Amino acid sequence: MASPQIEQFWRDLVSDIRSNRVELPALPDIAVRARRLLGSHTATDRQIARLIGADAVLSTRLLRVANSPLYRATRKIEDVKSAVTRLGHAAVRSVVTSIAMEQLYHHKLASPLKRRFLEQTWNHSVHVAALSHVIARDYTGFQPDQALLGGLIHDIGKLPILEYAELLPELMENEKLLARLLAALHTKVGTLILRTWQFTDDLVTVTAEHEDLDRDPGTDADLTDVVIIANLLSYVGTDHPLTKRDWSSIPAFHRLALTPEESIDIIRDARDEIAEIRQLFRS
Repeated sequence: MASPQIEQFWRDLVSDIRSNRVELPALPDIAVRARRLLGSHTATDRQIARLIGADAVLSTRLLRVANSPLYRATRKIEDVKSAVTRLGHAAVRSVVTSIAMEQLYHHKLASPLKRRFLEQTWNHSVHVAALSHVIARDYTGFQPDQALLGGLIHDIGKLPILEYAELLPELMENEKLLARLLAALHTKVGTLILRTWQFTDDLVTVTAEHEDLDRDPGTDADLTDVVIIANLLSYVGTDHPLTKRDWSSIPAFHRLALTPEESIDIIRDARDEIAEIRQLFRS
């Protein structure tokens, strides 16, 4: 059960969000417009390329991704339209959103403690995203780009918690309590954000349920299973408490027909590729 401090923080945060005293983070405008266009069944590759090409940073990063190990490219692509054609609209939509996510985690005016938490969260999210991409591509029928995006957004709820905490000086002086707030509330807050962004139900579920290691909805395997396993694997080689858990009892492994040992072999075999994917999301 959450402590009274955590419960009160949650009630205050929700109240201030509903009364517009606190704003949830918003995707950059270019990402919103691109997602809308890419969701249209009538948009052409040329129209999409024109929109993305108007943003130098986004277009450059998209080309990096299109020529990266994510797609095992054999021929170098040098223009945005060719990148859109190669990847397809669904993949471009996920990739554009993934690239835009990075901006949300960089805040030059943040306090040192907030900046450290933002950096830790972003680096962890990128690691989980890379692992999710490899697992989805090689061991499931899920779209790797969607799995990568799932990894990037799984901890998105920590952003407004950190924003709100900065309004409470006594909290920003208590690192342990702030860490407890982030751990206890980020799935609930993340669900609010993704529903506001009108993300698909499978991504909302990733954010809402990725911390539930006993999760077993009795349906077919889903994207949340991929992210749960990727999140666990991100701690291999550390002394994180999740490494002490008996992974063989976690339903996500059974649902994906993977053993913990096989999953660890996956990341060892794909170590170089995972490192290259993570590098794509560093400016």
